[in-house]
Amino acid sequence: MTLDSGGSFAGTSRARLTPEEQISLAERIRNHDSSAEEVLVRVFSPRVAFLAFVRTHDAEVARDLAQEVLLAVVCALRNGQLHEAERLPGFVYGTARNLINNYLRKRTRLPAEDPIDATLYTASAPDPVENRERRALVRRALAGLTSTDRRILLLTLVDGLKPTEIAARLGLTSEVVRTRKSRAVKEIVERVKALSRT
Repeated sequence: MTLDSGGSFAGTSRARLTPEEQISLAERIRNHDSSAEEVLVRVFSPRVAFLAFVRTHDAEVARDLAQEVLLAVVCALRNGQLHEAERLPGFVYGTARNLINNYLRKRTRLPAEDPIDATLYTASAPDPVENRERRALVRRALAGLTSTDRRILLLTLVDGLKPTEIAARLGLTSEVVRTRKSRAVKEIVERVKALSRT
């Protein structure tokens, strides 16, 4: 999804889901079907991003919020929080409104930022033992991801590729790559936390 010359989102999906398709999609996501998650992203991501762009006037923030919204929806569907699956669009847009409103509220409360004095920075040599332990934790956490999610993370963090470049390599859409990357990062953080406590 891109901004066209007029400043609006181009490539917005026009696909509509029938009530039966909504029920099926919600049930498949509840059963952790990644292909169903990709359908959800393809259908709703452009619309949610457009809604966020209208409210924030910032294309990058809109994309990030769309990612956050769809991740929250996927997690809620997995946890069975949508009791009437034929109301899936209302659930998605309700989640979008809440998260966009939260973003706008937080932004208005942020204090003005003062520059940090460079003299406050202190250099310290990294602990090699601690670094080895951290790397081992991350490797163990990565092993728990699907091969596609692991590849997306490595192409992002190691090779420095953008979602559009990764999407072209893996045959996915850039929205799906962004959503899966965001979900994988959260999973890694949770797993590293859990592993570091054991």
